[in-house]
Amino acid sequence: MTATLATGEARNLHIDIARISVGRPLAWLQLGWQDTRRNWLTSLGYGALIVAFGWTLLIFCGTHPYYVAAAISGFLLVAPVASAGFAEMSRRYSLGQSATFDESMDGFARNYGPLLWFGAILALCAIAWFAISAVMLDSVFHIPAPNMEETLYRGFIDTLNRSQVEAYFAVGGILALFVFVVSVVSVPLIIAQHVTAGQAMLASLRAVFSNIPAMIVWSALILLLTVIGYAPLLLGLLIISPILGHATWHAYREMIR
Repeated sequence: MTATLATGEARNLHIDIARISVGRPLAWLQLGWQDTRRNWLTSLGYGALIVAFGWTLLIFCGTHPYYVAAAISGFLLVAPVASAGFAEMSRRYSLGQSATFDESMDGFARNYGPLLWFGAILALCAIAWFAISAVMLDSVFHIPAPNMEETLYRGFIDTLNRSQVEAYFAVGGILALFVFVVSVVSVPLIIAQHVTAGQAMLASLRAVFSNIPAMIVWSALILLLTVIGYAPLLLGLLIISPILGHATWHAYREMIR
């Protein structure tokens, strides 16, 4: 694929997608762990920010499935964009450079325009989720979307049966799948090659469909580790989010040429 970049000086960038073995995601986790250990303070600092964000969402969103979905959407938004800090650290490590917290912020500043666009696209996904879920509650389950008073004081989850809850969160699963497909390598590619958000998402899409077995393993690992991270009051994300964030850089390095 040849893409014209608009980052001060137009140039052509040829992106080749490499095929990887099904077990490579396990190696990415190992490399992510190694990068996390290189600078515990900075990596755990980013992890603490993600945990704090999660706690904030749970305080306001934990008593109703509609707002639990909002919390999940929030994590979908913050995780890929927040990985810019981890990706910049791993990029610097690969060049034999140091990576303090201040230096890792260069990942956000170097090509902030496409990163903002990418975040805006994920924000649109969240808005779509709210709209679709509200329609489902009203037209499929014949239940009005909750107001804040119901959410904070009475709760509403007991009014839904198991099949309704499963159907409701299935929509969230579809959203999560879409976000995964378009964000597997998007942030590292934006940081390293100064591509646009659209070019990065297209490359990510190609990478996923060129490596479907490995991507099934990678998505399953992300889901499993995220669930583990959620379990102890989100404290597991303090370690898991840096590992996954750094691993994303290594996924990009192996799949994108």
